[in-house]
Amino acid sequence: MKPDRKTKGTTDTMMHDRNRHDGKDVGIMGQSKSSCSETECGRTRLGAGQDPAKRRQILEGAQDVFLRMGFDAASMNDITREAGVSKGTIYVYFNSKEDLFVALCEHYRHTMFSELIATLDSGFGNRQELTDFGVALVTLITSSTAIRAQRIVLGVSERKPELAARFYERGPKRSLVVMADYLRRMIESGKLKPFDADRMAYQLSDLFLSGLYRPRLFGALSEPPSAETIRSNVELAVDFFYRAYGNENETVLK
Repeated sequence: MKPDRKTKGTTDTMMHDRNRHDGKDVGIMGQSKSSCSETECGRTRLGAGQDPAKRRQILEGAQDVFLRMGFDAASMNDITREAGVSKGTIYVYFNSKEDLFVALCEHYRHTMFSELIATLDSGFGNRQELTDFGVALVTLITSSTAIRAQRIVLGVSERKPELAARFYERGPKRSLVVMADYLRRMIESGKLKPFDADRMAYQLSDLFLSGLYRPRLFGALSEPPSAETIRSNVELAVDFFYRAYGNENETVLK
Protein backbone atom coordinates (compact mmCIF):
# COMPACT_ATOMS: atom_id res chain seq x y z
CA MET A 1 0.00 0.00 0.00
CA LYS A 2 1.44 3.41 -0.98
CA PRO A 3 1.77 6.02 1.77
CA ASP A 4 -0.46 9.02 1.32
CA ARG A 5 1.10 12.33 0.29
CA LYS A 6 0.99 13.83 3.79
CA THR A 7 2.81 10.85 5.34
CA LYS A 8 5.40 10.81 2.59
CA GLY A 9 6.11 14.52 3.01
CA THR A 10 6.62 14.12 6.74
CA THR A 11 9.01 11.23 6.18
CA ASP A 12 11.05 13.21 3.62
CA THR A 13 11.35 16.14 6.01
CA MET A 14 12.58 13.92 8.81
CA MET A 15 15.16 12.26 6.57
CA HIS A 16 16.40 15.61 5.31
CA ASP A 17 16.78 16.88 8.87
CA ARG A 18 18.92 14.01 10.04
CA ASN A 19 22.67 14.29 10.26
CA ARG A 20 24.17 13.03 7.03
CA HIS A 21 27.55 12.35 8.64
CA ASP A 22 28.39 8.84 9.78
CA GLY A 23 29.24 8.05 13.37
CA LYS A 24 33.00 7.95 12.73
CA ASP A 25 33.40 11.66 12.03
CA VAL A 26 34.71 13.80 14.86
CA GLY A 27 33.10 17.15 15.54
CA ILE A 28 34.13 20.37 17.25
CA MET A 29 33.71 18.97 20.74
CA GLY A 30 36.02 16.02 20.10
CA GLN A 31 33.07 13.63 20.07
CA SER A 32 31.73 11.38 17.38
CA LYS A 33 29.03 12.97 15.27
CA SER A 34 25.69 11.32 15.86
CA SER A 35 23.04 10.45 13.30
CA CYS A 36 20.33 9.92 15.91
CA SER A 37 17.06 11.78 15.60
CA GLU A 38 15.48 13.56 18.55
CA THR A 39 13.78 10.44 19.90
CA GLU A 40 16.52 7.91 19.09
CA CYS A 41 19.35 6.68 21.35
CA GLY A 42 17.10 6.75 24.40
CA ARG A 43 16.75 10.54 24.48
CA THR A 44 13.53 12.31 25.33
CA ARG A 45 12.16 14.75 22.78
CA LEU A 46 13.11 18.29 23.80
CA GLY A 47 11.44 21.62 23.13
CA ALA A 48 12.19 23.61 19.99
CA GLY A 49 15.73 24.93 20.06
CA GLN A 50 16.62 23.00 23.25
CA ASP A 51 18.40 19.93 21.86
CA PRO A 52 22.17 20.25 22.56
CA ALA A 53 23.02 17.50 20.07
CA LYS A 54 21.15 19.29 17.28
CA ARG A 55 22.77 22.58 18.23
CA ARG A 56 26.21 20.95 18.14
CA GLN A 57 25.37 19.43 14.76
CA ILE A 58 24.62 22.89 13.35
CA LEU A 59 27.80 24.38 14.87
CA GLU A 60 29.85 21.59 13.30
CA GLY A 61 28.39 22.36 9.90
CA ALA A 62 28.98 26.10 10.37
CA GLN A 63 32.58 25.49 11.36
CA ASP A 64 33.28 23.54 8.18
CA VAL A 65 31.59 26.14 5.98
CA PHE A 66 33.30 29.15 7.59
CA LEU A 67 36.70 27.47 7.27
CA ARG A 68 36.15 26.55 3.63
CA MET A 69 34.37 29.67 2.38
CA GLY A 70 35.02 32.40 4.92
CA PHE A 71 32.35 34.29 6.82
CA ASP A 72 31.31 36.73 4.08
CA ALA A 73 30.92 34.15 1.33
CA ALA A 74 29.09 31.61 3.49
CA SER A 75 25.31 31.56 3.58
CA MET A 76 22.75 29.95 5.83
CA ASN A 77 21.82 27.67 2.92
CA ASP A 78 25.44 26.46 2.76
CA ILE A 79 25.39 25.75 6.48
CA THR A 80 22.08 23.86 6.39
CA ARG A 81 23.42 21.62 3.63
CA GLU A 82 26.69 20.98 5.46
CA ALA A 83 24.97 20.31 8.78
CA GLY A 84 22.27 18.14 7.23
CA VAL A 85 19.36 20.07 8.73
CA SER A 86 16.42 21.93 7.27
CA LYS A 87 16.27 25.70 7.00
CA GLY A 88 13.37 25.68 9.44
CA THR A 89 15.46 23.85 12.03
CA ILE A 90 18.49 26.12 11.79
CA TYR A 91 16.38 29.24 12.37
CA VAL A 92 14.88 27.71 15.49
CA TYR A 93 18.38 27.71 16.99
CA PHE A 94 19.98 30.77 15.39
CA ASN A 95 18.41 33.98 14.07
CA SER A 96 21.09 34.79 11.52
CA LYS A 97 24.54 33.91 10.21
CA GLU A 98 26.00 36.51 12.58
CA ASP A 99 24.19 34.94 15.53
CA LEU A 100 25.54 31.53 14.53
CA PHE A 101 29.08 32.88 14.21
CA VAL A 102 28.92 34.46 17.68
CA ALA A 103 27.71 31.15 19.13
CA LEU A 104 30.58 29.32 17.42
CA CYS A 105 33.12 31.78 18.85
CA GLU A 106 31.62 31.40 22.33
CA HIS A 107 31.73 27.63 21.98
CA TYR A 108 35.40 27.74 21.04
CA ARG A 109 36.21 30.11 23.88
CA HIS A 110 34.48 27.89 26.43
CA THR A 111 35.81 24.54 25.24
CA MET A 112 39.36 25.71 24.56
CA PHE A 113 40.08 27.84 27.60
CA SER A 114 38.04 26.19 30.35
CA GLU A 115 40.67 23.47 30.83
CA LEU A 116 43.48 26.02 30.82
CA ILE A 117 41.69 28.25 33.32
CA ALA A 118 41.11 25.19 35.52
CA THR A 119 44.87 24.55 35.44
CA LEU A 120 45.48 28.16 36.42
CA ASP A 121 42.88 27.99 39.19
CA SER A 122 45.03 25.42 40.93
CA GLY A 123 47.85 27.94 40.62
CA PHE A 124 51.60 27.67 40.30
CA GLY A 125 54.06 28.59 43.00
CA ASN A 126 57.33 27.10 41.85
CA ARG A 127 59.39 26.31 38.78
CA GLN A 128 57.90 22.88 38.07
CA GLU A 129 54.32 24.07 38.34
CA LEU A 130 55.10 27.00 36.03
CA THR A 131 56.60 24.55 33.54
CA ASP A 132 53.53 22.32 33.71
CA PHE A 133 51.31 25.33 33.07
CA GLY A 134 53.43 26.33 30.06
CA VAL A 135 53.11 22.83 28.62
CA ALA A 136 49.31 22.96 29.05
CA LEU A 137 49.20 26.38 27.38
CA VAL A 138 51.26 25.40 24.33
CA THR A 139 49.43 22.08 23.96
CA LEU A 140 46.11 23.92 23.86
CA ILE A 141 47.08 26.85 21.62
CA THR A 142 48.76 24.64 18.99
CA SER A 143 46.01 22.00 18.97
CA SER A 144 43.98 21.50 15.80
CA THR A 145 40.80 22.80 17.44
CA ALA A 146 42.47 25.98 18.69
CA ILE A 147 44.20 26.69 15.39
CA ARG A 148 40.94 26.16 13.51
CA ALA A 149 39.10 28.52 15.86
CA GLN A 150 41.72 31.24 15.59
CA ARG A 151 41.72 31.09 11.80
CA ILE A 152 37.95 31.50 11.73
CA VAL A 153 38.01 34.44 14.15
CA LEU A 154 40.90 36.16 12.37
CA GLY A 155 39.13 35.71 9.06
CA VAL A 156 36.29 37.97 10.19
CA SER A 157 38.27 40.35 12.42
CA GLU A 158 38.40 43.24 9.92
CA ARG A 159 34.69 43.11 9.11
CA LYS A 160 33.54 42.41 12.67
CA PRO A 161 36.34 43.50 15.00
CA GLU A 162 34.02 43.42 18.01
CA LEU A 163 33.62 39.64 17.65
CA ALA A 164 37.36 39.05 17.52
CA ALA A 165 37.86 41.41 20.47
CA ARG A 166 35.21 39.57 22.51
CA PHE A 167 36.86 36.23 21.72
CA TYR A 168 40.22 37.60 22.90
CA GLU A 169 38.90 39.32 26.03
CA ARG A 170 36.99 36.26 27.25
CA GLY A 171 39.63 33.69 26.31
CA PRO A 172 43.35 34.42 25.87
CA LYS A 173 43.38 37.64 27.88
CA ARG A 174 41.58 36.06 30.81
CA SER A 175 44.24 33.36 31.10
CA LEU A 176 46.99 36.00 30.97
CA VAL A 177 45.36 38.04 33.74
CA VAL A 178 45.21 34.99 36.01
CA MET A 179 48.78 34.06 35.06
CA ALA A 180 49.98 37.55 36.03
CA ASP A 181 48.29 37.20 39.41
CA TYR A 182 50.25 34.04 40.22
CA LEU A 183 53.51 35.60 39.05
CA ARG A 184 52.77 38.50 41.38
CA ARG A 185 52.29 36.08 44.29
CA MET A 186 55.64 34.45 43.52
CA ILE A 187 57.28 37.88 43.68
CA GLU A 188 55.59 38.64 47.00
CA SER A 189 56.74 35.31 48.45
CA GLY A 190 60.33 36.07 47.46
CA LYS A 191 60.63 33.28 44.90
CA LEU A 192 61.12 35.76 42.04
CA LYS A 193 62.80 39.13 41.74
CA PRO A 194 60.45 42.11 41.28
CA PHE A 195 59.14 42.84 37.77
CA ASP A 196 55.97 44.00 36.02
CA ALA A 197 53.84 40.88 36.34
CA ASP A 198 51.22 41.98 33.82
CA ARG A 199 53.79 42.61 31.11
CA MET A 200 55.77 39.49 31.97
CA ALA A 201 52.67 37.28 31.61
CA TYR A 202 52.50 38.31 27.94
CA GLN A 203 56.23 37.93 27.38
CA LEU A 204 56.51 34.59 29.12
CA SER A 205 53.55 33.12 27.24
CA ASP A 206 55.20 34.23 23.99
CA LEU A 207 58.40 32.49 25.07
CA PHE A 208 56.44 29.29 25.72
CA LEU A 209 54.94 29.46 22.20
CA SER A 210 58.08 30.63 20.41
CA GLY A 211 58.78 28.77 17.17
CA LEU A 212 55.62 26.65 17.43
CA TYR A 213 52.54 28.88 17.37
CA ARG A 214 53.00 30.93 14.18
CA PRO A 215 54.14 27.97 12.04
CA ARG A 216 50.98 26.16 13.18
CA LEU A 217 48.69 29.13 12.56
CA PHE A 218 49.97 29.70 9.03
CA GLY A 219 50.12 26.03 8.11
CA ALA A 220 53.91 25.59 7.99
CA LEU A 221 53.40 22.89 10.63
CA SER A 222 50.46 20.78 9.50
CA GLU A 223 50.25 18.76 12.72
CA PRO A 224 50.46 19.74 16.39
CA PRO A 225 53.99 19.53 17.83
CA SER A 226 54.84 16.43 19.83
CA ALA A 227 54.65 16.38 23.61
CA GLU A 228 58.44 16.09 23.75
CA THR A 229 58.88 19.16 21.53
CA ILE A 230 56.44 21.18 23.58
CA ARG A 231 58.04 20.31 26.92
CA SER A 232 61.53 21.03 25.59
CA ASN A 233 60.38 24.42 24.29
CA VAL A 234 58.73 25.33 27.59
CA GLU A 235 61.67 24.18 29.72
CA LEU A 236 64.04 26.39 27.72
CA ALA A 237 61.65 29.33 28.17
CA VAL A 238 61.39 28.74 31.93
CA ASP A 239 65.18 28.43 32.17
CA PHE A 240 65.57 31.77 30.37
CA PHE A 241 62.96 33.34 32.64
CA TYR A 242 64.52 32.07 35.88
CA ARG A 243 68.01 33.18 34.85
CA ALA A 244 66.63 36.71 34.63
CA TYR A 245 64.18 36.77 37.56
CA GLY A 246 64.67 33.68 39.72
CA ASN A 247 66.49 33.40 43.01
CA GLU A 248 70.01 32.01 42.81
CA ASN A 249 69.04 28.53 44.06
CA GLU A 250 66.41 28.16 41.28
CA THR A 251 68.13 29.66 38.23
CA VAL A 252 69.71 26.43 36.94
CA LEU A 253 67.45 24.05 35.01
CA LYS A 254 67.02 20.87 37.03
